[in-house]
Order: sequence, then C-alpha cells, then structure tokens
Amino acid sequence: MRLAVLGAGAIGPAAAVLAVSRGHSAILWSPSGAGIAGIDGTLQAEGLIEGAFPLPTTTSLEEAFAGADAAFLAVPAYAFADVLPRVAAALPANVPLLIAPAASLAPLALDAMLAARGADPGRAPIGAMATTPGGARRLAPGRVKVAMLRSAVEVAAIPAAAGPAMAALAQDLFGHACPPSPDALHASLLNLNPIAHAVMALTNVTRMERAEPWSQYAMMTPAACRMMEAMGAERDTLAARFGHRLDSLASFLQRANGVPPAPLAETAAAIAARRPDVLGPKTMATRYVTEDVPFGLSFYLALAGDTPMPVTAAVVTALEALWGRDLRANPILDAIDLAALPHGLQSGIGRAP
Repeated sequence: MRLAVLGAGAIGPAAAVLAVSRGHSAILWSPSGAGIAGIDGTLQAEGLIEGAFPLPTTTSLEEAFAGADAAFLAVPAYAFADVLPRVAAALPANVPLLIAPAASLAPLALDAMLAARGADPGRAPIGAMATTPGGARRLAPGRVKVAMLRSAVEVAAIPAAAGPAMAALAQDLFGHACPPSPDALHASLLNLNPIAHAVMALTNVTRMERAEPWSQYAMMTPAACRMMEAMGAERDTLAARFGHRLDSLASFLQRANGVPPAPLAETAAAIAARRPDVLGPKTMATRYVTEDVPFGLSFYLALAGDTPMPVTAAVVTALEALWGRDLRANPILDAIDLAALPHGLQSGIGRAP
C-alpha cells in the first residue's frame, strides 16, 4: 500500500519507516516543512529498525494524498486545532485515515468537520488508535531512532462498525496486534499517558525545572502509582457511564511494552530494567503537561458532567498552579456535540446509514 504519513516529528517518520520496512511505500507530510528539512528522499533509521528507507516528503496535503491507499496522522494533540481543518479540506473520500493516538475524540471532530464541508456520506472510515505504533526520537534531520515497537494497539473507528476493518488496516501497515475497540471514546480513554504523564510531571517538577536527568519508569514509584491508580479508578467510572469497561493501567503498559502481568509499580520497574535509557523531560515545556493535561485529563473532566473525579480535578488544578497557565482549554471539543455523542460514535456525522 501507499501510505500518506501526516506529521513529521518523531512518531510520523518512525511509522513511515515501519510501514516501508514491511513492504509498503510512504510519503511524509509536514504542516510547516520544518520536520522534513534534511530528509532529502531517504530517512536513516536505527534502533529496532535499521537501514536507509526511501521517503519522499511534501508540505502539500494534496500531493501527500495523491495515489494514497491509506493515511496516518500523528501530530501532538495541541496541533489538532490547526491540522484537522486542513486535513478535512484535502482528504479524499476514498482514503481511510488512522489517527494515533486518538486523543480528545479527534476522529469524531474530524468527521464533524468533513460533514460541515459537505463530504461524501459514503466516505471512508476514520480510525482511532489508542496509542502510537511505537516510540521514537529524531537524532538528526535525516535520522530517527526507533526505540520501541508496540506489541498491541487497540483500534476503533468512526463509524464504530468499521472498527475491525480499520484494525486490520493498522495491523497490515505496522505489524502489531490490533484488537478492535468498540468505539473511538473507548480507544481514547484506554491510553495511559494522560494519567501517567501528569503524575510524573507533578512528582518530578523540580527535576524538570532544573533540567536534571531522571529515569521515567524508575520514577513510577509505589506512591506515584497509587495516585495513578486513584485517577485510573475515576477514569474507569467515567468509561462505565458510557457503557465501557477498560483494562487496568498496568495491563495497558504490559501490552504496550511486552512485559508479564504484575501490579502497576512492579510493571514500571520491569520496564525500567529493560529500558533504562528512557528519561523523563528535562524542561517544563513538555507535552506531558501541554498535551496530556488539556487533551487528556481535562477532556475527561469535560465529559464527566456530574460524575465526580476529585483526584483528577485536583491534579489538573495543581499542575495549573505549578505551570502558571490554563490547562483546561480544548478547542477540539468545540467541533463535537457532546449531547449527541453516543450517536456520533456509532454512526459518525453526516454519513450514510
């Protein structure tokens, strides 16, 4: 297949390399052009995938989508407000699009934007991946290190009935298992990052402020994990309000990292032993807060209504005080009618029955 990869930070190029290594072809789109400077048609990969991989680049969405069999969007959630309208204006009706991770119901927001533009009611589905196919770092403009590949990523779709087909597409492209998820909200709530990253930021803020090195998984101590599990219990109650049952935070980490079942703190210790080079942020300008709080924790609170989430709300308030900024604004939700959420998740918006 020909894959249009949208987003040229670290995850997009790594996903392109992964797909090409599996016999597909890819083109990489950058919203600004900054992320593709220096690639020059070939991307060098190291780590779990090694070699030089052909990868044409573009700043034109029309060029990226030309001849594409599928598309994959991997940009930070704070970029959705800029990127999703551009994608809605250019996405061909026959191209299925995967979004990873599907934070803040971005697939449903994109579907609403497509409907508002009069898109074909029979258009291809939009996939919602619970997380990314792997973890990566850009070592240089033309070099990426693939540090981790997921063993499994849950995949849902808009409309929900297309979930198994989108899961099969993701598995074909990236190789990991793709258990179908019942709907995009379920896939969005599964992701551990908003909870884990927020707690790690809260409990390691002085290390970040002083640019000190610290091991991310080693700092998931029993006390930090107790806070994560308290927030996880609130998330589970929220999910149950929409008819969903979620796997535990520990189970999500175990599947993503291929470690055996154990309590959360022991799971983190096992990952730390296997991946000691995974360090936490050394700056307060980190997506752990700027992305995972507004588009993760605050998204939960926006959905909660009268469902109490006191620990989650307290963590958001504490992080706002520490960072000195609003962490609740979420423009993605402006595109979604939360009152009609169950129908939108099942049927999409403006789609043929």
